[in-house]
Amino acid sequence: MSSCWVPPPWACSSMAEVKQQHSLLLRLGLSTNNHAMSRIFTFCSLSKHGDINYALKLFTTLPNPDTFLYNTLFKAFFSLSQTPSLSLLFYSHMLQHCVTPNAFTFPSLIRACKLEEEAKQLHAHVLKFGFGGDTYALNNLIHVYFAFGSLDDARRVFCTMSDPNVVSWTSLVSGYSQWGLVDEAFRVFELMPCKKNSVSWNAMIACFVKGNRFREAFALFRRMRVEKKMELDRFVAATMLSACTGVGALEQGMWIHKYVEKTGIVLDSKLATTIIDMYCKCGCLDKAFHVFCGLKVKRVSSWNCMIGGFAMHGKGEDAIRLFKEMEEEAMVAPDSITFVNVLTACAHSGLVEEGWYYFRYMVDVHGIDPTKEHYGCMVDLLARAGRLEEAKKVIDEMPMSPDAAVLGALLGACRIHGNLELGEEVGNRVIELDPENSGRYVILGNMYASCGKWEQVAGVRKLMDDRGVKKEPGFSMIEMEGVVNEFVAGGRDHPLAEAIYAKIYEMLESIRVVGFVPDTDGVLHDLVEEERENPLFYHSEKLAIAYGLLKTKRGETLRVTKNLRVCKDCHQASKMISKVYDCDIIIRDRSRFHHFSNGECSCKDYW
Repeated sequence: MSSCWVPPPWACSSMAEVKQQHSLLLRLGLSTNNHAMSRIFTFCSLSKHGDINYALKLFTTLPNPDTFLYNTLFKAFFSLSQTPSLSLLFYSHMLQHCVTPNAFTFPSLIRACKLEEEAKQLHAHVLKFGFGGDTYALNNLIHVYFAFGSLDDARRVFCTMSDPNVVSWTSLVSGYSQWGLVDEAFRVFELMPCKKNSVSWNAMIACFVKGNRFREAFALFRRMRVEKKMELDRFVAATMLSACTGVGALEQGMWIHKYVEKTGIVLDSKLATTIIDMYCKCGCLDKAFHVFCGLKVKRVSSWNCMIGGFAMHGKGEDAIRLFKEMEEEAMVAPDSITFVNVLTACAHSGLVEEGWYYFRYMVDVHGIDPTKEHYGCMVDLLARAGRLEEAKKVIDEMPMSPDAAVLGALLGACRIHGNLELGEEVGNRVIELDPENSGRYVILGNMYASCGKWEQVAGVRKLMDDRGVKKEPGFSMIEMEGVVNEFVAGGRDHPLAEAIYAKIYEMLESIRVVGFVPDTDGVLHDLVEEERENPLFYHSEKLAIAYGLLKTKRGETLRVTKNLRVCKDCHQASKMISKVYDCDIIIRDRSRFHHFSNGECSCKDYW
């Protein structure tokens, strides 16, 4: 009977067919035969059409399950089940029944660990059962030790390996990246003796991107393509698009997008969303929307990205219109992030009533409880509109303690609307919550300065000095001919510095003729007038714009990315430059986009 042919379960397409095969094995008397049942068991455990609960019932009917069956169960718990820790329970069962582990036992078990102590116990078992030289098991140990923050343990495991492979080295790079140790990761990357694969290169490029070291990310990407003659896959493409997003490198981002289309790289949900995000954050909203509309399947991440794109460009009505379209299609339900983007759109466009409506709608219709992010959006919305007391009431009635982001939104609005009393109260609170953020001190200090309270200004400065807090340097970036140029206020490191400063002088003289007057409110008020004007004269965005005007033809669009909020003086100057020089200027600052054209800004001076 045991020699009878049984159709293989992997030929089945459903559990109904598998159950028929199981019935046949029962009739043939093979239902307790590990070899015969292993095929049924594997299908139930690991196939996307399988049933883990049915697999568990089968397991209980086997009198002497072997190592292969246990390993299959461990893999199933890790990859399919919501409770991978169950595999550790069955591992104990395995040992109690004297079933010996093999090299395939430990990888899934190690990844299932939820506690560092569990990982260490399994590490001991790896050594006890003679697999201390098994690269696959040790690679997984490196991964989990990094996940638990045990960097020394991860490094020790690596050092015990007689012949670490490319996965081992890449795990070390990724682990250091995970904890922000960019230089350590790069040292390991450079020391790799084995041939680096696409995953290795992507891990290191992603490390630079995560650390906001975009220049190094681009340099490594070029090196990968030139030295190693490696082409992009969808993972490297997504990472490099994120780098383009970080510095506003539209030309390089467009090149990568075209490469993806040309080579037929699979445009999965993550890559599609990354492309949309890149175009949104590089100031090309029309291209972002074109890519979005061309997606055959729009997942919630794609909808959220496009709604968020409209929000950061100050197109509140378009964001709300797209949200309604998302609901009408009914293919995906909005989530918490969707409503953060909708409320942000309302905040950037001054749509107060619409903001309140969607804040309530989120709870009443979709059952989404507001988080700090949603409350922060409402505070920002009300505060920007000058409704400071309403904003404070929202903070006071929040069911959770407000964080620095929520209070910071109200602080910034207090400065804009000149409410020193409330600003002082909120400023002191936010400084204690976020003591390393120089921007909080600067806003409070400037509020005191605007009212002539020099003792308080000195107190804020002393507090910064005592805590070792340094003012965050402002910088702006502009991409020209595929190269990202970075400028800092007053900087003269650029090869064309002399021509750039000459252009600034010409540029500002030209707009003075048509009525431009420097706005020095953003500069400390205890400086004499001339000294107060000069720092504004050489702000980083002005340097970037001057360089852009030098390198482009009249009428071309300039795209500038700035790490801080654009000041009132630069905002006003950019409006007038766009008119005098007949060009569009798009500036992305820390919170939104400003489209300057013919003397006007898309934000309508509401930022």
